[in-house]
Amino acid sequence: MEKSESPQLRPGTRWKHRFFVPILAGATSRERVIACIGSGFSICLTGLICGIIFGTGPYLPLIIAPIGASAVLLFAVPASPLAQPWPIMGGNTISACVGVAVVTWLQEPVLAIGLGVALAIAAMSLTRCLHPPGGAAALTMVLAGPAHQTSDLLLHLLPVVLNSVVLVVLGYCFHKLSRRSYPHVAKSVPALNDHQTRDATPLQRVGVATEDVDAALAALGQTFDIDREDLDLLLRTAEDQALVRLHGHLLCKDILSRDVIKIRRGESTTSARHLLLQHNIRTLPVVDDTGKLLGIVGLRELASGGPTIDSVIAPAVTVSEADTAVSLLPVLSDGHTHAVVVVDLDQQITGIITQSDMLAALGRLLMNEK
Repeated sequence: MEKSESPQLRPGTRWKHRFFVPILAGATSRERVIACIGSGFSICLTGLICGIIFGTGPYLPLIIAPIGASAVLLFAVPASPLAQPWPIMGGNTISACVGVAVVTWLQEPVLAIGLGVALAIAAMSLTRCLHPPGGAAALTMVLAGPAHQTSDLLLHLLPVVLNSVVLVVLGYCFHKLSRRSYPHVAKSVPALNDHQTRDATPLQRVGVATEDVDAALAALGQTFDIDREDLDLLLRTAEDQALVRLHGHLLCKDILSRDVIKIRRGESTTSARHLLLQHNIRTLPVVDDTGKLLGIVGLRELASGGPTIDSVIAPAVTVSEADTAVSLLPVLSDGHTHAVVVVDLDQQITGIITQSDMLAALGRLLMNEK
């Protein structure tokens, strides 16, 4: 059997692929530029602020070296569990305290440096604030010990605390301005369904389950720098993307219903309820006088409404005709959304896709695969 040859790269592409492919999943050139700008600006401002507070002067920054490592995590991987506010502030501060304690009670420098870092990891793990630069903070205190009295070392703790707090505050502001999520909150699949029963949600009954993630982590026997709920969501999203890749030819325009029953704003709740029951539907799009989509109403919204539907209009999930139909599976199986509204660029309704439409489409796909 002949060995298949690897694809030939264009001149200059091999060098580019070697040096510019990010080692972190999901990293992009834009994200790296933002990280560089944010870390550089924040480190400068942190040193300046701390220098002014401690009286060293506005042109003499006061900052400890481990804060540079904290900035790398905070701006380059803001979603990492190690880069959240408590790990940065607590990890650096607690580790520095551990370093002071070790160098106070142990005069042997070789043993002190090892014990300081080891105990810092233990302390950060117990207090749930594991932060790699914390080991450097502990080591900094241990190395500074022989040249300073204990009282001087305690004063050295103040810059560690202030540096960490100022950096986190600046990082929070910068991420908000650059529209990045920080502190990071993992988006987990809801544990309870909307029907208030003990059953798992439809999304949790198929594909990768939570116990599968736990079993995989146990089988690999390694620790990964990603939140467990983020990992769960990543695997489920990968399943959805694989489905889109395999069946991306089926578009929303192929399965939508075009004769849409809708209602104008200002109509009575009685009229809306009558339309829902008459046509045996669960979602009623609401439009303005020009036909532009405003939202939806259903029996659930009408149950708590007033004389008109205006006060109970709920946001509508919308798609375009060119969107992939199977990409709607997570939405239409979340136990809450019964239909999505298909609109054009002017928010004019061109159709609607219900759970029944999606079920029929999936049945057709399964028949074609046989």
